[in-house]
Amino acid sequence: MAKGYKAMVDEAMAMIVTLTPQQAAEKLGDPDVVFVDIRDPRELEREGTIPKSLHATRGMLEFWIDPESPYHRKVFGEDREFIFFCAGGLRSALATRTALEMGLRRAAHIEGGFGEWKKLGLPVADWAAKVPGEKK
Repeated sequence: MAKGYKAMVDEAMAMIVTLTPQQAAEKLGDPDVVFVDIRDPRELEREGTIPKSLHATRGMLEFWIDPESPYHRKVFGEDREFIFFCAGGLRSALATRTALEMGLRRAAHIEGGFGEWKKLGLPVADWAAKVPGEKK
C-alpha cells in the first residue's frame, strides 16, 4: 500500500483547524455555523447527534459540496463556517481537508468526534432533526 489511512489523517491534521468539543459547543446556535455529521445513518440512530446538525454521509460529501453535481446541497454554497464531525475524529479530519480542497473557505472538525462530545455531556439530540427527504 502506497499510503494508509494513518498517513492520510496525519497529512489532513497538519492542514486543518481542529476544535475541542468545548470550542465547538460555544458555536451552537450561531446562524453562521453549520455542524455537519458525516457518520453512517445507523450511527446516528444508535447514538444521536449534535442538535440541528446537517447529516451528510462521508460517501456523498464531495457530491453535496460540488455545485456542478446533481446532488449539490445549496447550504455548501453559502458563506458559513462548517464544523465536521464523525465518531472519533478521523473521518472528519479527512472530510474537512476535502471540503477545504473543494473551496469551502471556513471548515474545521471536532477533536475526538461525537464520542468525545457525548463523553463530556454536551448537548445531544435524537436523529429526528434530519435532512428533508432523508429516511430515518
